[in-house]
Amino acid sequence: MDSRQRVLKALNFEEADRVAVDFDSTTVTGMHHTCVKALREYYGLEKRPVKVCEPFQMLGEIEDDLKAVLGVDTIGIGGKNTMFGFPYVEWKEWRTPHGDEVLVPKDFNTTEDDNNVYIYPEGDMSVGPSAKMPKSSYFFDAIIRQEEIDDDNLNPEDNLEEFKVFGEDDIEYFYDKMSKARKTDKAVVANIGGMGLGDIGLVPATFLKNPKGIRDVAEWYMSTLIRTDYLHEVFEKQTDIALKNLELINNKMGDMIDVMFVCATDFGTQISTFCSADTYKELYMPYYKKVNNWIHQNTNWKTFKHSCGAVYDFIPLLIESGFDILNPVQCSAEGMDPKRLKENFGKDIVFWGGGIDTQQILPFGTPEEVRNQTLERLEIFAKNGGFIFNSIHNIQAKTPVENIVAMFEAVKEFNG
Repeated sequence: MDSRQRVLKALNFEEADRVAVDFDSTTVTGMHHTCVKALREYYGLEKRPVKVCEPFQMLGEIEDDLKAVLGVDTIGIGGKNTMFGFPYVEWKEWRTPHGDEVLVPKDFNTTEDDNNVYIYPEGDMSVGPSAKMPKSSYFFDAIIRQEEIDDDNLNPEDNLEEFKVFGEDDIEYFYDKMSKARKTDKAVVANIGGMGLGDIGLVPATFLKNPKGIRDVAEWYMSTLIRTDYLHEVFEKQTDIALKNLELINNKMGDMIDVMFVCATDFGTQISTFCSADTYKELYMPYYKKVNNWIHQNTNWKTFKHSCGAVYDFIPLLIESGFDILNPVQCSAEGMDPKRLKENFGKDIVFWGGGIDTQQILPFGTPEEVRNQTLERLEIFAKNGGFIFNSIHNIQAKTPVENIVAMFEAVKEFNG
């Protein structure tokens, strides 16, 4: 059984020859570049600077040689531009505040002061920076550049500036990437963008030079209650554009895709949800249903929904919305007991993640504790399929390499 067959079995709630593994197919299932470097050194792979494949979170690309060692079954296809609006082209070396040499795209332009490193939208240093990395940190934080809000003159088009119908160059870009991906034996996970309704990572628009509309995180969350009509207009138009792009992608390369990453809007905190079930049903569900229904009526793709936190009570709503996959399955959050999740929802939604706690056990536990929790989660989630192994969100900087190795060795032990 090859990797793609293995993943498809799991997505269809069937047990395969072994549990399928994903790392690096999305921006929420990867590793910090320091972890990738440490793994390459641990396994004696060729020494070379790690490519930063997602500069906002400073994730590192897991190349084919390391994927083979780790037993990764997936390959991801994302957009041509970074979260800062410049393309992934003409890689150059850059030294991080912690002294690591990494590869970044040519328009990854930065300045710094005593405390922070600043990065610029589209690499344009003639405008203000859109994010900063504290020198004590390992990733960037968005800089809020909110203009004064005039509620009497709010224009939904201002919050739609970044959403466009694909041109021929966009389609050719995706076609080239997906054609190459389909020639491998991996399951292809596509993220074409544009469907992240209210994704708080995207609201500040670190990729725009002069973002307009509602771009402050706090204002956006308040708008879900006080500017609901405005958000409906934004979501309606955003969804219309997304459906056009899905049609363009499907017409050109539909059979090349196995999983479509739809949305990374978080609905959970550590102990509760960001909004009520009624708000979800009224504000978000109609648009998710439009997207998921179109995909299921026109393709064989499975739809991927990311939401951190305590979302147990929302899972029936996500299923009703048409999502096939839930990630990252944050078992450490309130009410997210893995046995309870599997027993109550394991026949209706695929759990993509949940394999190890990345807040406590993986970074701070012993290798034995990592092994034990990984094996326990595999025993719970893998039964009858419906599970892709991944950690709970990205593996963060300063996670001991011995613990990461213990996690992967536990997966191999379970798989026999």
